[in-house]
Amino acid sequence: MPPTTMASTSLFLPTTAGAATARRHPFSSLRTTHYQVPSTRLHRAPRLVVVSAAASPASPASSLDALIFDCDGVILESENLHRQAYNDAFAHFGVRCPPASADPLYWDEAFYDELQNRIGGGKPKMRWYFGEIGWPSSKIFETPPSTDSDKEKLVDIIQDWKTERYKETIKSGTVEPRPGVLRLMDEVKGAGIKLAVCSAATKSSVIMCLENLIGLERFNGLDCFLAGDDVKLKKPDPTIYITAAEKLGVESKNCLVVEDSVIGLLAAKGAGMSCIITYTPSTASQDFTDAIATYPDLSNVRLEELKLLLQKTLVTG
Repeated sequence: MPPTTMASTSLFLPTTAGAATARRHPFSSLRTTHYQVPSTRLHRAPRLVVVSAAASPASPASSLDALIFDCDGVILESENLHRQAYNDAFAHFGVRCPPASADPLYWDEAFYDELQNRIGGGKPKMRWYFGEIGWPSSKIFETPPSTDSDKEKLVDIIQDWKTERYKETIKSGTVEPRPGVLRLMDEVKGAGIKLAVCSAATKSSVIMCLENLIGLERFNGLDCFLAGDDVKLKKPDPTIYITAAEKLGVESKNCLVVEDSVIGLLAAKGAGMSCIITYTPSTASQDFTDAIATYPDLSNVRLEELKLLLQKTLVTG
């Protein structure tokens, strides 16, 4: 699938599901009003960029001690599944934003691609959106919540329902892991290298995804598993990867992270880790200059190649 290109680095905010024009032209009524979120550089990614990994003498200081996977976008292409679950939740609770809207809130594909590539975690997405547009009316609160506690209650209830809907989709058996993921995981474990998964998503959701997509044996064999519930700050903050290195008992420089977006890349780099990118259609146009390699998927990526890539990165500094 060819890379996609985003026309702008700003987020245009979509209207509700009921307007036919919003379905066909999601941003047409709001061309003059747009909102900025934390910026990331967006450029077209090459179909395949691999740093040459000429062999050099191996040493403990330049070894691959742990391979750390993100989940959403890396182990599975999940963006559209999450978007559908959010829209189902908005419809279920009658979330109207702005409150005067005739129909429930609806996040279209183009908008959600930009949103999820800028803001990690479901609750932060909703907090940002409602903070920009205004807090909604709903079946939970007939009038928009005004106190911090009520706002958090609204976000928590929507997120919990959305998570359960997302789980139902994963459990349906219609979702498969991305190419090469299971083979690479098995190579890593077979070589005695530590294997971890670090995701910004809700822990119960990630556990369910992993159990269904990589299987119980692989999941139970992980040397470390961390989710959004385990850290206070979400990616691009590096806390989740710093914590993983501590739990794994390895140095950050000897870890290699597999991510799909610039948010995850920034988190890995902030933790002092090297990162490879396996992009999706919604992240293909991002700037992955700081990654040591970029791939469309992991189908042709072998452990020995990754070991040499990290070794060269550490030796050359």
